[in-house]
Amino acid sequence: MSYDIPRDVQMLGRDIQENQLKYHHKSVLISKEFTFDSAHHLHCYEGKCKNLHGHTYKLQVIMRGKVDSRGIAIDFGDIKRIAKERVVDRLDHKYLNDVLPAMNTTAENMVVWMYEEIHQALLEEQLYPAIRLEEIRLWETPTSYAAITRSMMEEDV
Repeated sequence: MSYDIPRDVQMLGRDIQENQLKYHHKSVLISKEFTFDSAHHLHCYEGKCKNLHGHTYKLQVIMRGKVDSRGIAIDFGDIKRIAKERVVDRLDHKYLNDVLPAMNTTAENMVVWMYEEIHQALLEEQLYPAIRLEEIRLWETPTSYAAITRSMMEEDV
């Protein structure tokens, strides 16, 4: 088996030009996933979830946009920072019934709140004006999730 080991790293200006960094003009989806642990219970519900219990939630943040001159739509680090500041750090190892706005702490309610928080952060920061929050998915268990999309959020406006 032979391996192609690079003898030299690609250099901007020598091997590739700045105007070549952007390969296309398409919209792309950019996604980042997070996990956090929280406890909650549901009101007006007959079943196990009426009792205090916890979940390891998985949150997926999906954004859409066109790449800039570097070929980047949004830095993954900025998605991470925004999602952690606005959602994950506020909910991790917390009792959701205390830290969320007044609501039944269902995945269906939480995913809309999460969308609102991350969307608002994008509007306030204006770092990526061409980026749109496309979808939020929140898994309550490995096989059960709730989702909200931009078009769903805009339906009832």
